[in-house]
Amino acid sequence: MKILFIGDIVGEPGRRAISEILPNLKKSKGIDFVIANGENVAGGSGITESTADVLLNNGVNVITSGDHIWRRKEICKRISEDKRILRPANYPFGTPGNGGAVYTVKDKLKMGVVNVQGRVFMKELDCPFRAAKREIDNLRKQTKIILVDIHAEATSEKIALGIYLDGMVSAVGGTHTHVQTADEKILPKGTAYITDIGMTGPHDSVLGRRKDKAVERFLTNMPVRFPVAKNDIRLQGVFIEINEETGLAKNIARINVEA
Repeated sequence: MKILFIGDIVGEPGRRAISEILPNLKKSKGIDFVIANGENVAGGSGITESTADVLLNNGVNVITSGDHIWRRKEICKRISEDKRILRPANYPFGTPGNGGAVYTVKDKLKMGVVNVQGRVFMKELDCPFRAAKREIDNLRKQTKIILVDIHAEATSEKIALGIYLDGMVSAVGGTHTHVQTADEKILPKGTAYITDIGMTGPHDSVLGRRKDKAVERFLTNMPVRFPVAKNDIRLQGVFIEINEETGLAKNIARINVEA
């Protein structure tokens, strides 16, 4: 099985990258399943029903998220009803939506996706390690093919989770920092890993936002609006090839495609 995991999609430029690049990329690379982190797809922060539909209608199968998932309140009802949009599994019991689910890919083949959020330098939530393990134990009743999105700030927390889950899942990919790392690898027990899969959107920016406004904020420490930037639009992520019998990874490779 060939999976494409796309990095944090930022605003209208990120949506444009998905609509212009993804359909042809799926066809040319023979991609079976696409996961994308979409928590910044609406105006650079949050997700709405219409922006989620842009992703889903252009080839994304599952949308993962993180700390900005609740920025737009209108998503609460949709996320309760649509398992194609996940929120972190380590939110408290009773939170709308799902932190993990199983999806049919091809010829009745199934794969699971789990979304967790880190705690280091971020909002205090339940333990992402235990939450991930709980979701994985449940999903493995239906499939051995499972991908985990760890949406976290600290590289140490992401690396530690990858080591903890090695051999239990097909892949662990980090999101949130918007900067693609060069440490993609297959861990000793067969799990594909990368600390951050990158950003889909305007790269002539500071993490997708206008450079001048980011510099102004650092210089003055005053409140500043951060409009989404517009130029150097790219789609970043990783290709992951998985053995359908074992659920373990055969290959992982970064991608960085200009719009």
